[in-house]
Amino acid sequence: MRVKRSGPLTYALALAVAAISIVPVIYVVLGGFRDTPQINADPAGLPHPWVWGTYGRVLTHSDFWTQAFNSTVIALGTTIGVVGLGVCAAFVLARYRFRGREVLYTYFTLGLLFPSGAAILPLYLMLRDLGLINSYYAVILPQVAFQLPITIVILRPFLFAIPAELEDAAMIDGSSRLGFFWRILLPLSTPVLVTVGVLGFVASWNAFLLPLFVLNDVSLHTLPLGVQNFSTQFTSDTAGILAFTSLAMLPALLFFTLAERQIVGGLQGAIKG
Repeated sequence: MRVKRSGPLTYALALAVAAISIVPVIYVVLGGFRDTPQINADPAGLPHPWVWGTYGRVLTHSDFWTQAFNSTVIALGTTIGVVGLGVCAAFVLARYRFRGREVLYTYFTLGLLFPSGAAILPLYLMLRDLGLINSYYAVILPQVAFQLPITIVILRPFLFAIPAELEDAAMIDGSSRLGFFWRILLPLSTPVLVTVGVLGFVASWNAFLLPLFVLNDVSLHTLPLGVQNFSTQFTSDTAGILAFTSLAMLPALLFFTLAERQIVGGLQGAIKG
């Protein structure tokens, strides 16, 4: 009876959380189909009539496509670095036995407790001394470093759960450990690799603080910085700001939605492992 009674409450709670998450997104998207006088007259109203020119004006804005390109390059670079380094580190921590393995894994786990914002000043000084300020590397390398802990925490249990018999069979067939890694382990790990890749891509796409500090050149600004610049430049154009914001978050939202099944499968496999 206790389980049956908790069912409707659980669904109601889930719907409430979903509404809190989805309603602001819908408001921003619909706000782009209105003009500023409509929004000022009725902030919570629906578009009437629908104004299609607001999105067109944002898309023809010269900085939008440059910022979208910068965001894509940085997000893809971060994703490749996170997945590549993460799976190599997780493979060693999961399939090799050596002294200090658990200590090293704990060290990576403790990285989850370290907020990236707390390191922004020393990180800026280090990047400045290395001559990386105002470059893609100034954003990609720190983001890869800060994404590695969660990546390894997700990947290691999944790789650890792959039966040792598969590796023994591969060895009998003449495969090396590296061959087992490339030919067997990586294909079996596709769901969890997609999971950490999507998480890394979305986190990089939405990053604001790090690009704000290390990208002083306007031509290198990403879309989150573009939203701030657009809001400052067109303060009175509320509809344009909403349209720019919705377009900036659309790629990450679509990417996350399309890979949703892979993400759920990868997380379930990691938890079971």
